[in-house]
Amino acid sequence: MKNLLSLFSLLVLLASCDKKSKIEKEIENILVSVKVERFDKIFNETPVSNLSQIKQKYPYLFPVATPDSVWVNKMKNPLNRELYTEVQKKYSNFEKVNTDLDNLFRHIKYYFPKTKTPKVITLISEMDYQNKAIYADTLVVISLDLYLGKKHKFYEFPEYLKQNFEENQIMPDIVSSFAATKIPYISDNTLLSQMIYAGKELYLKDVLLPETTDAEKIGYTPEQITWCQENESYMWRYFMEDKLLYSTDSKLPNRFINVAPFSKFYLEIDNETPGRVGTWVGWQIVRSFMNNNDVTLQQVLQMDSMELFQKSKYKPKK
Repeated sequence: MKNLLSLFSLLVLLASCDKKSKIEKEIENILVSVKVERFDKIFNETPVSNLSQIKQKYPYLFPVATPDSVWVNKMKNPLNRELYTEVQKKYSNFEKVNTDLDNLFRHIKYYFPKTKTPKVITLISEMDYQNKAIYADTLVVISLDLYLGKKHKFYEFPEYLKQNFEENQIMPDIVSSFAATKIPYISDNTLLSQMIYAGKELYLKDVLLPETTDAEKIGYTPEQITWCQENESYMWRYFMEDKLLYSTDSKLPNRFINVAPFSKFYLEIDNETPGRVGTWVGWQIVRSFMNNNDVTLQQVLQMDSMELFQKSKYKPKK
């Protein structure tokens, strides 16, 4: 009997892998070619006298209320010129990023057929780390100055922010912005709803970025992923025993959902924890739901948080 169960499990696993490979083969055959325009190069290599020409071609990048003197000063600013030089050192060859973009939007086209393939604009954003990559229907904007590598000399940010200033975060950041257009925002402010909303975003990365590691999807180090896996049951017990899941306490997002150096259990172990552990647990709930229910990606993204949780059969690993 034991051997039969083992054989059955193996057949299920092989069938799952075969199904996945068939989907990936279909995705590979989707024709997508993302057009990338290096606005960072255009802006910094255009003479000041031709500023009006750039503004005419890219009006959406030049707010009407901003006088030309601001752009002229930026063109001439030595620090901006140095930053541009550093961006070119890192991204003089954009082929790999271009390939990753094509692959990402092939996946998006497969799961969201009506989605238009956008034009991609690269620029230098003066270190606006809250808007590293923006998806806006037919346009994707990538701030290359925020993907130079966490050890870059220009970064005067806390370590927990700098660790995601890496090239491998470009695609996950684009998906995060894309997710905001596909996942209805929560109708209540309970911690559970916020966890599941964040979990849906990360599950979308599972589907659209299948070759990306879990650490890269959530913006953790491998060690932080290990910490969450080893402490999953303890975290869940804490949420349950302190009756936090259905709480609308305004402090909870900063403690467990938002980007932070660590999570706040108000225990001695806090400094050992990664930030956003509620987001990680929400991810596991959504994964559990998808493993135990036969629904489409679009259906799970639209589903009510409470219904999803109740049908997830989520049990933290001990």
